[in-house]
Amino acid sequence: MRPMREVTPSGTIPPRTRRRRLGLRSIGRIAELARSPFLRLAPPGHFYSPIPDLEEIAARSARLFRRDVADCPGIDLRVEAQIDRLDRLAAYYGDLPFPDAPGGSTRYHYDNGFFSHGDAIILYSTLRHDRPRRVIEVGSGFSSALMLDVNELFLDESIRFTFIEPHPDRLLGLLTADDRRRHAILATPVQEVPLDLFRELQAGDLLFIDSSHVVKIGSDVTRIVFDILPVLRPGVLIHFHDVLWPFEYPEEWLLKGRAWNEAYFLRAFLQYNRSFEIEYFNSYVAGMHGEVLRRRMPLCLKNPGGSLFIRKSS
Repeated sequence: MRPMREVTPSGTIPPRTRRRRLGLRSIGRIAELARSPFLRLAPPGHFYSPIPDLEEIAARSARLFRRDVADCPGIDLRVEAQIDRLDRLAAYYGDLPFPDAPGGSTRYHYDNGFFSHGDAIILYSTLRHDRPRRVIEVGSGFSSALMLDVNELFLDESIRFTFIEPHPDRLLGLLTADDRRRHAILATPVQEVPLDLFRELQAGDLLFIDSSHVVKIGSDVTRIVFDILPVLRPGVLIHFHDVLWPFEYPEEWLLKGRAWNEAYFLRAFLQYNRSFEIEYFNSYVAGMHGEVLRRRMPLCLKNPGGSLFIRKSS
């Protein structure tokens, strides 16, 4: 009996052909990687490679991934100031308007997999407490939706936003047509944005950063730390996302292939730094002062998040 021929709707690719093409594409990608001078010099896990050795990580995991570390030498955690800020932010907790799932009256919802309870609640409270006139966001999505909701519901549309997002599909799917008219959306890498835009931020304004989390030549993180932070005016509040206490990534993230390094860079940046001070560190407060958070804003503990707020002080 002759084998049956694959029958597909007109204009579609048969599954067997699609699998063959994907396989050939993967082989081509492997061959391309094999030609990389970086992999020829040092394969992943080699001491010259920035990609970690998973066997070495597993052998040292008990020490590498401790969360009960009391401090980081050279960094002023400003513990009393963080707890005081938590008390002030908690004044807005009772008005939280966000649902767990999409379909409510707000753009934002908690269960989104990118920017959840603790991050959302602290950002919501920060906007209401600090009332910035300008927000520049580098890396946009659900955090953008939340900020637009807060601006609309509580701040009389007083904030002017600039969203810098080279891959804006998720952002655009969360915005209304009116949002797109009111606020600037720059679909370009932050490396290409003129520094004069960031010089416009005044004391009390917010620079919200949710970057690639990767430090390398020409990356967004190097642009932000080397070029943008120095031109900010004193008093500007800066947010970094996916920074966990004590400036270390979860073991499961590394096992999934996330060889991020932004947190280590920020730790070095904050050591002995008197020009920037920590305002609030979600992961630190939840881990070291969870009982205070439980009393004041218990929903934050459902997912404390990885927001680090610092302020340029001089």
